[in-house]
Amino acid sequence: MAYKGFFKPLNPSKYRGDPTNIVYRSRWELVYMSRLDKDPNIVEWASEEHVIPYRSPIDNRIHRYFVDFYIKKKMPNGKTKCALIEIKPKHQTVPPKVINKPNKRYINEVMTWGVNEAKWKAATEFCKDRGWDFEILTEDHLGLKF
Repeated sequence: MAYKGFFKPLNPSKYRGDPTNIVYRSRWELVYMSRLDKDPNIVEWASEEHVIPYRSPIDNRIHRYFVDFYIKKKMPNGKTKCALIEIKPKHQTVPPKVINKPNKRYINEVMTWGVNEAKWKAATEFCKDRGWDFEILTEDHLGLKF
């Protein structure tokens, strides 16, 4: 099975955006899309519809962060709550362990961590300004095992 493609929702009216152009870029995103589509408590959702500017620590320039998901969920008290959701491998959600002799892989991991941290800080502020939540989900949250 290819882990990139177009998702066809069973409930297209819940999707905020063009329901004929929902792209998934990983198995994890596909699993999460399916859950959002079927969850009766999800009032609406979108994929990569929110763009947040952030300053990259690599080049000190402003870049655009396309957050994986926006959700609007009905809470048990009847109110709704909005959130932006990022899906990442668990190992990318923590800083890399310092090593004595940095190699190319380690340097790449440090740079990836720095960019992700800048993105997540910008997303946290974006959500805070709107009274939303920002969450990072990993394979553990999605119940995926390898």
